[in-house]
Amino acid sequence: MFDVLTDSFKSAINKIRFSDDEKALKNALETLKKSLLKADVYHKVTKDLLLSVEADTKKYGIGQKQFLRAIKENLTKVLSANGNQGFVFASKPPTVALMMGLQGSGKTTTTVKLAVYLKLRKKRVLIAACDLQRLAAVEQLRQLCLQNEIDLYENKNEKDPVKIAKEALSKAKEEFYDVLLVDTAGRLAIDNELMEELSHVKNALEPHEQFYVADSMSGQDAVKSAVGFHEKIGISGVILSKYDGDGKGGIALGVASQVGVPLRFIGIGEKVHDLESFIPERIVNRLMGEGDLATLAEKTTTVIDEKEAKAITKKIQKGEFNFNDFLAQMDSVKKLGSMKSLLGMIPGLSSMAGQLKDMDLENSSEMKRIKAMISSMTPKERLSPSVLNNSRKRRIAQGAGLSQIEVNRFLKQFDNASKLAKRFSGKGGMANLQSMLQNQNRNFSR
Repeated sequence: MFDVLTDSFKSAINKIRFSDDEKALKNALETLKKSLLKADVYHKVTKDLLLSVEADTKKYGIGQKQFLRAIKENLTKVLSANGNQGFVFASKPPTVALMMGLQGSGKTTTTVKLAVYLKLRKKRVLIAACDLQRLAAVEQLRQLCLQNEIDLYENKNEKDPVKIAKEALSKAKEEFYDVLLVDTAGRLAIDNELMEELSHVKNALEPHEQFYVADSMSGQDAVKSAVGFHEKIGISGVILSKYDGDGKGGIALGVASQVGVPLRFIGIGEKVHDLESFIPERIVNRLMGEGDLATLAEKTTTVIDEKEAKAITKKIQKGEFNFNDFLAQMDSVKKLGSMKSLLGMIPGLSSMAGQLKDMDLENSSEMKRIKAMISSMTPKERLSPSVLNNSRKRRIAQGAGLSQIEVNRFLKQFDNASKLAKRFSGKGGMANLQSMLQNQNRNFSR
């Protein structure tokens, strides 16, 4: 999602040697300026950033290391604003969050994504359907909540969003929910009727958070709309939706400084799990191609239970990892997000992420074939892959609509992967794995 910006910074940094002169610095800054403006970074943000980077680089002494340090420090300042990061819970539940945005911004989908994000962190979430303006808005929310097992409060007989919001809050308190997310109405543009309705809902609920959902695809218009909402209603944070789309990405660099509130989350894909908290220091590391292991670790702990992980490790070490375990692990991995976003968080592998484009592991043809094969197995075969003889393989191939050659290839890959996992699950395994990944990355880059 940061490919364009990352390439911009790399190009500029490569203009300077480890020790250089002001002419080289000028060339590097000019390259950075063109790249940032091309990536749709607001011109004043670009100008201020370049001036600060130039001053700090000269202060440290012109060189590649000093230039990199100046970029990282000043980027962090640009991305930061007074306020909270991620989702902050109220001292007394439920934490009430007002979700606002223009029509088409992805507000309703983002509301469900945020609910799923909180649910993975063991929080009870209730969503209030208060968007009564857009046709089918409540139905869309109902379907999304049903698909993701999120509780929804709606009142088909009520036309006043303020009353529905109050009723939802009463339910959230009575039934001990941790969070109440209120999906409000949007318009094609900011108007007095919209602002008046939002103001009434806000006054009735006294929310702890007021999130504005901005469409990344709309570029600087999204920032202007956020400023408008902040001036009229007040917002505590911005959530960028559709950040994985065709937008150039520069909007993320200007939100905090232009709106005056922190960017709290970014939507990085179409699936409900594709929402990440926006922590400036971590984002800067990713922009520099240095990965973000902290976020990766946090995401992993939300979908992989510690006891389960230990149990799986023991199975791997004993050579008992089976196809049921494989499917369970794949189900967990897909909750982490796309392969592209995961690789972008691993130091040294971010360059590979851009070449994956929008690879969807869950819906890839290879994964569909694998699931078809496993579905054609008996419970005994799933638990004990060793029992698969030729006659069983033929039956599985027929059941999956594949050739026996494809079944044999998958079984061999599964066996090799199990042996490799066993090797890396012992002492010194992580060091061996890191060495292997570094070698693969070097080969991949050639």
